[in-house]
Amino acid sequence: MGSSMKLKTVIPTMMLAMCCFAAQAETLSVDIELPRIDVAEYHRPYVAIWIANQDRTVAANLNVWYQQEDGPEGEGETWLKDMRQWWRRSGRSLELPIDGVSGATKVPGTHTLVFSETSDQLSSLVAGEYVLCVEAAREVGGREILRLPFKWKSGQAQTTSVTGETELGEITLKIES
Repeated sequence: MGSSMKLKTVIPTMMLAMCCFAAQAETLSVDIELPRIDVAEYHRPYVAIWIANQDRTVAANLNVWYQQEDGPEGEGETWLKDMRQWWRRSGRSLELPIDGVSGATKVPGTHTLVFSETSDQLSSLVAGEYVLCVEAAREVGGREILRLPFKWKSGQAQTTSVTGETELGEITLKIES
């Protein structure tokens, strides 16, 4: 067989392999609803979104929303410790802000985060069972944490959701292969 014939056979095979690899890549998306709360003194919540291992240790920090500039209440990072679960497990050992993780507080509404398995946050996540954690704390408000268990790299699409009672609305986790 001539070299041009081998090349014609190899290129389609390589393209098919690349398509199959791309199709198997998983994507994790999270919809986070911050409810509109009708109170006299409203402050946007600080929110931490992370993935926990089965033993509750932090496998990956996805996002942390907080006041990044100093304001009349003091330094924005000072109040991160109000997100107690995240702070104890990860926050206090981090040097903030973290590129690609830290972000400003958000207005009420639904906010969507999307991560591919090759993103910085998920690239070291191995196949297995995890828990998505979303914790919110608001000045002159409450504190709430919601958890959604999921399987990573299971090869199957997954959708799960949970609704908070005070500081968080509906949280929806979708994993697509």
